[in-house]
Order: sequence, then C-alpha cells, then structure tokens
Amino acid sequence: MGFRVGFGIDFHQLTEGRDLWLGGVKIPSRLGAKGHSDADVLLHAICDAMLGALALGDIGMHFPDTSAEFKDIDSKVLLARTRDLVSDKGYRVVNIDSTLTLEAPRIRPHVSDMCRTIANVLGIGEEDVSIKATTTEKMGFVGRQEGLVAYATVLLERPA
Repeated sequence: MGFRVGFGIDFHQLTEGRDLWLGGVKIPSRLGAKGHSDADVLLHAICDAMLGALALGDIGMHFPDTSAEFKDIDSKVLLARTRDLVSDKGYRVVNIDSTLTLEAPRIRPHVSDMCRTIANVLGIGEEDVSIKATTTEKMGFVGRQEGLVAYATVLLERPA
C-alpha cells in the first residue's frame, strides 16, 4: 500500500456582483469570489493538493483560465476530473484537512453542507473531510475583505 500527501493553496479577489461558492456550496454573501470559473477557492486548493501529491502539476495546468471550456465552470466538475486523474494513477483520497481564511461571512453554518458535497464528489465519507475557518483579525488583504484564501492537505492511498 502506498501513501502520498499533497498540499494546496488558492487565493481569489472578492468583488460585488459575483456569487460566493465555497466547497461546492453557494454561500449567502454581499461579496463573491472573482475568477475565470466559479472561483471556489476551497475546491481549487483541494484539487491542487490532490494533483501535487502525485506530482501531476497544478490546477492551472489541467484547467487553464485561458480556456473558454472552463469559463464559469462549476468547480465540482474540476474536482471530479481531478479525482479521475488521481484514480487513473491507482490512488484514492483517504482524507482532507482544509482551512478557509476570510473575514465574512461566517462559515460554520455551511461546513456540514460543504463536507457532504466534497465527500459525494470524491466518493469518501463526510467524516474524512475537515473544513475549518479563520479570520486574519482584520489584517492584510483578507482582513480588508479584498480577497480570501484556502489551504488544503490531502492524503492519498494506493490500495494493495
């Protein structure tokens, strides 16, 4: 049995007039993330962690923001395609530990929906998806609500 660990990070600007998608769930907010896709920083960080664990490059290499194919795409589709890339190499996700960094809105009421959504896409248990949230205590671009950040660590396993 082989194990691989990957780490991912993603940043997006916040702006008015966009929806805020986190962990595949639309979160009520006056500000949304700006990006070529739906700009779901959490799913993007998880994709990067999965890809990085197997040295498969990054999300931008597989799903470039210069491609019309990925314009406004639902990031759950990107996560599913990343799952397939990992599966093609003989691996599966064991667990995910992630952290969202933003000042508002409050994330805790949405964590179980996000865990369920991610688990369903990846074919793992909800108990295998950890999502935490923190603020920067009003410091920096996150504190000024100019952007948000997501971090993710993923453990992959190649079953015997």
